[in-house]
Amino acid sequence: MNRKLAAVAAIATVLVASACSSSGSSGDAKQATLSKDGKGKKITVWLMDDAQKGWPSVVEAAKKQFKEETGADVDIQWQTWTNYTTKLDTALLSGNAPEVVELGNTQTAKYIEAGSFVDLTGVKAQFENSDKYLDSLAASGQTPDGSKTYAVPYYAGARVLIYRKDLFAAAGVTNPPTTLAELKDALTKVKAANASVPNFSALYLPGQNWYTAASFGAGTFGVKNIVAKSDGDKWTGTLTDPKFIEGVKVWNDLQKQFSVGGATTDEATQDALMAKGNIAAIVGNGWELGSVADPKVGDPTLKDKLASIALPGNAAGQPTPAFLGGSDLAVPAKSANPGLGATFLQIFTNTKQQTELAKFAIPNAKNLVAAYKAAAPANKATGDAAEGQTWFIPNSPMWSGADETALKNAFGAIAAGGDPAAELKKVEETVLKDLNG
Repeated sequence: MNRKLAAVAAIATVLVASACSSSGSSGDAKQATLSKDGKGKKITVWLMDDAQKGWPSVVEAAKKQFKEETGADVDIQWQTWTNYTTKLDTALLSGNAPEVVELGNTQTAKYIEAGSFVDLTGVKAQFENSDKYLDSLAASGQTPDGSKTYAVPYYAGARVLIYRKDLFAAAGVTNPPTTLAELKDALTKVKAANASVPNFSALYLPGQNWYTAASFGAGTFGVKNIVAKSDGDKWTGTLTDPKFIEGVKVWNDLQKQFSVGGATTDEATQDALMAKGNIAAIVGNGWELGSVADPKVGDPTLKDKLASIALPGNAAGQPTPAFLGGSDLAVPAKSANPGLGATFLQIFTNTKQQTELAKFAIPNAKNLVAAYKAAAPANKATGDAAEGQTWFIPNSPMWSGADETALKNAFGAIAAGGDPAAELKKVEETVLKDLNG
């Protein structure tokens, strides 16, 4: 059995539960409708408890509007990420699926391939701001070629440059860098000013943090088709594109000059390490700024000494593309009331609700990010990153943790002195074997 057949077998329960024809592929999925015939009915919505803790008012407002427009009630069932896909698979197998489910954007592809969700393509234009969705988040809910939509963006997170204002200022850097050239100049000054500090990193870039390394490649190469691109039923590699390699060499130069992160570590502990005082900057998720100064796991004395900006790119106003994580929302094909589920999605992601959500997280559309940035000064960096060019992993059910491990090891090998072109060629071959079966 080849890998593709093995993968299909592994998600067979999902295929059984949610396929709408004998083939069970996404091309056979049920076409969505928008229904307001909800009198006397109740729909079930699975949302992660992030919303319960962060923006319950948005959920309540959507429930109220939905009730007013359809007559139906909404049962919100709060979920946690732990073992979530196992629970969802079970619900799909039972034929008793919720009308709406939330998924991490890296989880969505396998369910699309399995035909688990209704096809929203025909009604997408009736979703407010659907033509302005954040690029990478929108891509995660589509088929690889982008022609069909099965899940819609909910909210996002982005990586940014988090740095010590005090250390930069002490080195004579009083204005945030706006380009990679300015960043390199600033780091050179910070490194020189702290030459006597043991194990000092002006910019901590651990070798196995492949998301950051790939962002530098994307900055030169472009933001579409990072790692691999879909060509019909076949995937071809892009890691060996000369422009991608050129960007990776920029990352490699920065990590060799300014980081003591090493070739065998990743970003998992970088916020805790930064709190120890010998790191001037990291590339991390926006929430890591709070972790560095957290009283329990960090150093609260650093709170007023930290700042963040979108990771500068080759030109001012054009950040290095960020990997965009986040959540999608979808309607299971085997739910009892998929038309009402699609209508709830339409209401829950409309301009009104997303503008309110923007007080707490990056909303799903570029035209609404301004509201997020206006909500708090700390939001500007992640907002700028989300508004800029972003990228996403190959949107395939064949993508797995093994592929990420292979990429981590490849970039670690480059950080250890390996030739970028040679290492990227090797890992490209590995990833393509997985994607193509």
